Amino acid sequence: MKRFPTFLVLAGFILLLGCAKDNDPDTINEPDIDKSANLLATGDSAHDILANTNYTDLLIEVAYVEGFRPTLVAMDNFAAFLQARTFKQNISIQYLGLPSPGEETLTLQEVADLEMDNRTAYNEGNTLAIYIYFADAPSDGDDEQQGLVTLGAVYRNTSMVIHESTVREIAGRSALITIADVEEAALSHELGHLIGLVNLGSPAVNSHEDAQSNNHCDVNECLMRAEIEFGSGLMGILESRAGKGQAIPDLDSECLLDLQANGGR
Repeated sequence: MKRFPTFLVLAGFILLLGCAKDNDPDTINEPDIDKSANLLATGDSAHDILANTNYTDLLIEVAYVEGFRPTLVAMDNFAAFLQARTFKQNISIQYLGLPSPGEETLTLQEVADLEMDNRTAYNEGNTLAIYIYFADAPSDGDDEQQGLVTLGAVYRNTSMVIHESTVREIAGRSALITIADVEEAALSHELGHLIGLVNLGSPAVNSHEDAQSNNHCDVNECLMRAEIEFGSGLMGILESRAGKGQAIPDLDSECLLDLQANGGR
């Protein structure tokens, strides 16, 4: 019987073990996702969202705490708003249900931390991704005694939060306004900031920034009025418009001019 040197047998055994480990699917590392293009300041991607220069497609990731998913009506109208104001015609929405973080209130930093843990959609190829988190907790800056409650906020170039629990509580106070109305108004207003309004990435062609509230419009009934972000102010605007058949305010001519100058419609 032919004998092999002991060290050759051991070497062959070690080599086989090494190959088996390399082929184990549980040990294959997923490629790192480049998140850098989605970690910029608010307004930095205004032109990219509005125009098709760098990205032709738009993916919206809707992350929501279970039980706080936005209405289909609001999301359909939000997509229509995007198509009307940008040149992105291939717009898709994907939903991501999440457990509650178990917080009584949320700071923007906590919202940003949750995004880092849960977001799956990032810019890739011709697709620009926007992340929207529908929270089950109000903003930590709310002052209900003063009637100041935050409906939504932006905190990066492709990130926003909608405080869905607050949206539903506010909408429940009115017989004229639906949850979908409040969701749509909050979503559209915060998108306005992501696409650079006012002086937040889409420079103003003519001065129309509110002197009392940075990055908001000074034109009455414009979607980018500061009151839209806060519960009591928004409900007053929506209820006054409800009888006219369109509760949600439009962008005024100055805001539209700014968007068109930065590559939008």
